[in-house]
Amino acid sequence: MYLVTGTAGFIGCETALKLLEQGHEVVGVDSLNNYYDQSLKRARLARLSGFANYHNEEFCLSDGAKLNDLFARHNFSQVIHLAAQAGVRYSLENPRAYIDSNLVAFGNVLESCRHYSIEHLVYASSSSVYGANTRQPFSVSDSVDHPLSLYAATKKSNELMAHTYSHLYQLPTTGLRFFTVYGPWGRPDMAPIKFAQRIFAGQSIDVYNHGNHRRDFTYIDDIVEGVLRTAENIAQSNAMWSSDNPDAATSNAPYRIYNIGCNKPVHLLTFIELLEQAIGLQVEKNMLPMQPGDVPDTYANVDALVNDVGYQPNTSVEEGVKRFVEWYKSYYKN
Repeated sequence: MYLVTGTAGFIGCETALKLLEQGHEVVGVDSLNNYYDQSLKRARLARLSGFANYHNEEFCLSDGAKLNDLFARHNFSQVIHLAAQAGVRYSLENPRAYIDSNLVAFGNVLESCRHYSIEHLVYASSSSVYGANTRQPFSVSDSVDHPLSLYAATKKSNELMAHTYSHLYQLPTTGLRFFTVYGPWGRPDMAPIKFAQRIFAGQSIDVYNHGNHRRDFTYIDDIVEGVLRTAENIAQSNAMWSSDNPDAATSNAPYRIYNIGCNKPVHLLTFIELLEQAIGLQVEKNMLPMQPGDVPDTYANVDALVNDVGYQPNTSVEEGVKRFVEWYKSYYKN
């Protein structure tokens, strides 16, 4: 039995849906907070509710007692922890939300996993942890000690917390650093939906860093495939690990960190052009400076994930944008 947290969220819902289609029993947890449109979250959950092998729970993971009770009532073998307070810019406005949802809640997840002998904990990290790093593509073996936002700092903290539990309690943990996930049912606080809304409305869009961003846009189906392959590949200790020359992505404990991206960065202006083509409308662009906490480029080195689990993203950005726009038109009735 799988526990998937964040099932009303973008990646969480798609991951749970794939597990259910494969015949697994899944318990999903989400607090359905009001960070963005709750009707979209409930629409995602409605896609799961038709499966007899799905069981829904609604509470905040910062409530350790409720989470412990959930573990006591179910015999989970695997936990895929995708719930979090997301977003770089919002972390400048409401840092407390990140402390509660990303630090306190993750500590509770770790505690429940160790007390109930979970076989494997897979959890969401973020490409944001690379912060001030400039060497690209970003490698999981590089140090990531200079985050540029509180969101990034909480995700790096999650990796450190997980390593501690892997070391002390031999809890196998795997962290996945997601790179700019997009596609149908995506988050409305992210660029694809924000841009699409304004393009359809005939309004201009704000383009930060004067359009000079590059992002490793990764289609949701490729992300889910990587998540599930990783869950099946239980983290093992690295017998070759040495404190004299430490590999930041592995350990002598059962601990792994992977990048999960497309490995093909796309210029933001190119992504906008593909949106315009798929929608059939042009948009006026307001060129603005870079936002605080943002980074100019992201580019994932995914060699470790390819080598260890056979991960192979195969959805081109052209095809991904086309599928996203088709969903957007259907869902928002454009």
